[in-house]
Amino acid sequence: MKRAVVLLSGGLDSTTCLGMAIAQGFEPVCLSISYGQRHSVELERARTVAKAHGVKDHRVVSLDLRSIGGSALTDDIAVPKHDDVSQLGSGIPPTYVPARNTIFLGLALALAEVVGSSDVFIGVNAVDYSGYPDCRPEFIRAFEQLAGLATKAGVEGAKFTVHAPLSGMTKAQIIKAGLAAGVDYSLTHSCYDPAPNGDACGRCDSCLLRRKGFEEAGVPDPTRYVKGSPS
Repeated sequence: MKRAVVLLSGGLDSTTCLGMAIAQGFEPVCLSISYGQRHSVELERARTVAKAHGVKDHRVVSLDLRSIGGSALTDDIAVPKHDDVSQLGSGIPPTYVPARNTIFLGLALALAEVVGSSDVFIGVNAVDYSGYPDCRPEFIRAFEQLAGLATKAGVEGAKFTVHAPLSGMTKAQIIKAGLAAGVDYSLTHSCYDPAPNGDACGRCDSCLLRRKGFEEAGVPDPTRYVKGSPS
């Protein structure tokens, strides 16, 4: 089996990517990043998800993006809350982490070289998403070009492919694709500002987009939300 490095956060999108990579016949090498995010419960979910999918090689890399800050996920900045998905703004929200996907893909590329893989999966989405610039297809294609120039394997002729299979899909379409690939979404976590027990707040951008996806897919939402969150 060909190996593929799958960036796995424990969230809905990255878990769907893992299921799709396995369905396509890849042997996944999962990479999770502990970067000082306030929603660190996702790392626990990533371990659970990897185990549930029979992943034999799951690595967790630690780096401190809190020392850089600039994001509501890594700094003392409030996570925006809304009562309905229609209230989400059109600009880049404060939950954007500067250069996060560039950093993550760089680490995934390094791991791919080490394990002899030329395939990397990332769960970026450019339809039902929060406006992050590093989720766009043009960013993924540019990174693919960079991979060929910046690596020993690339210089020696390897062609790296960054798979972003969810890029043009709505959340509802992602959920349906994940279910078809055997994903159990009750194991995943998406909330940016969870309660101490891990329950989702139900009001951050990520929670609202996740809830909207399940509603439009016509599938019960298995997420545990805090009491009193929008229904």
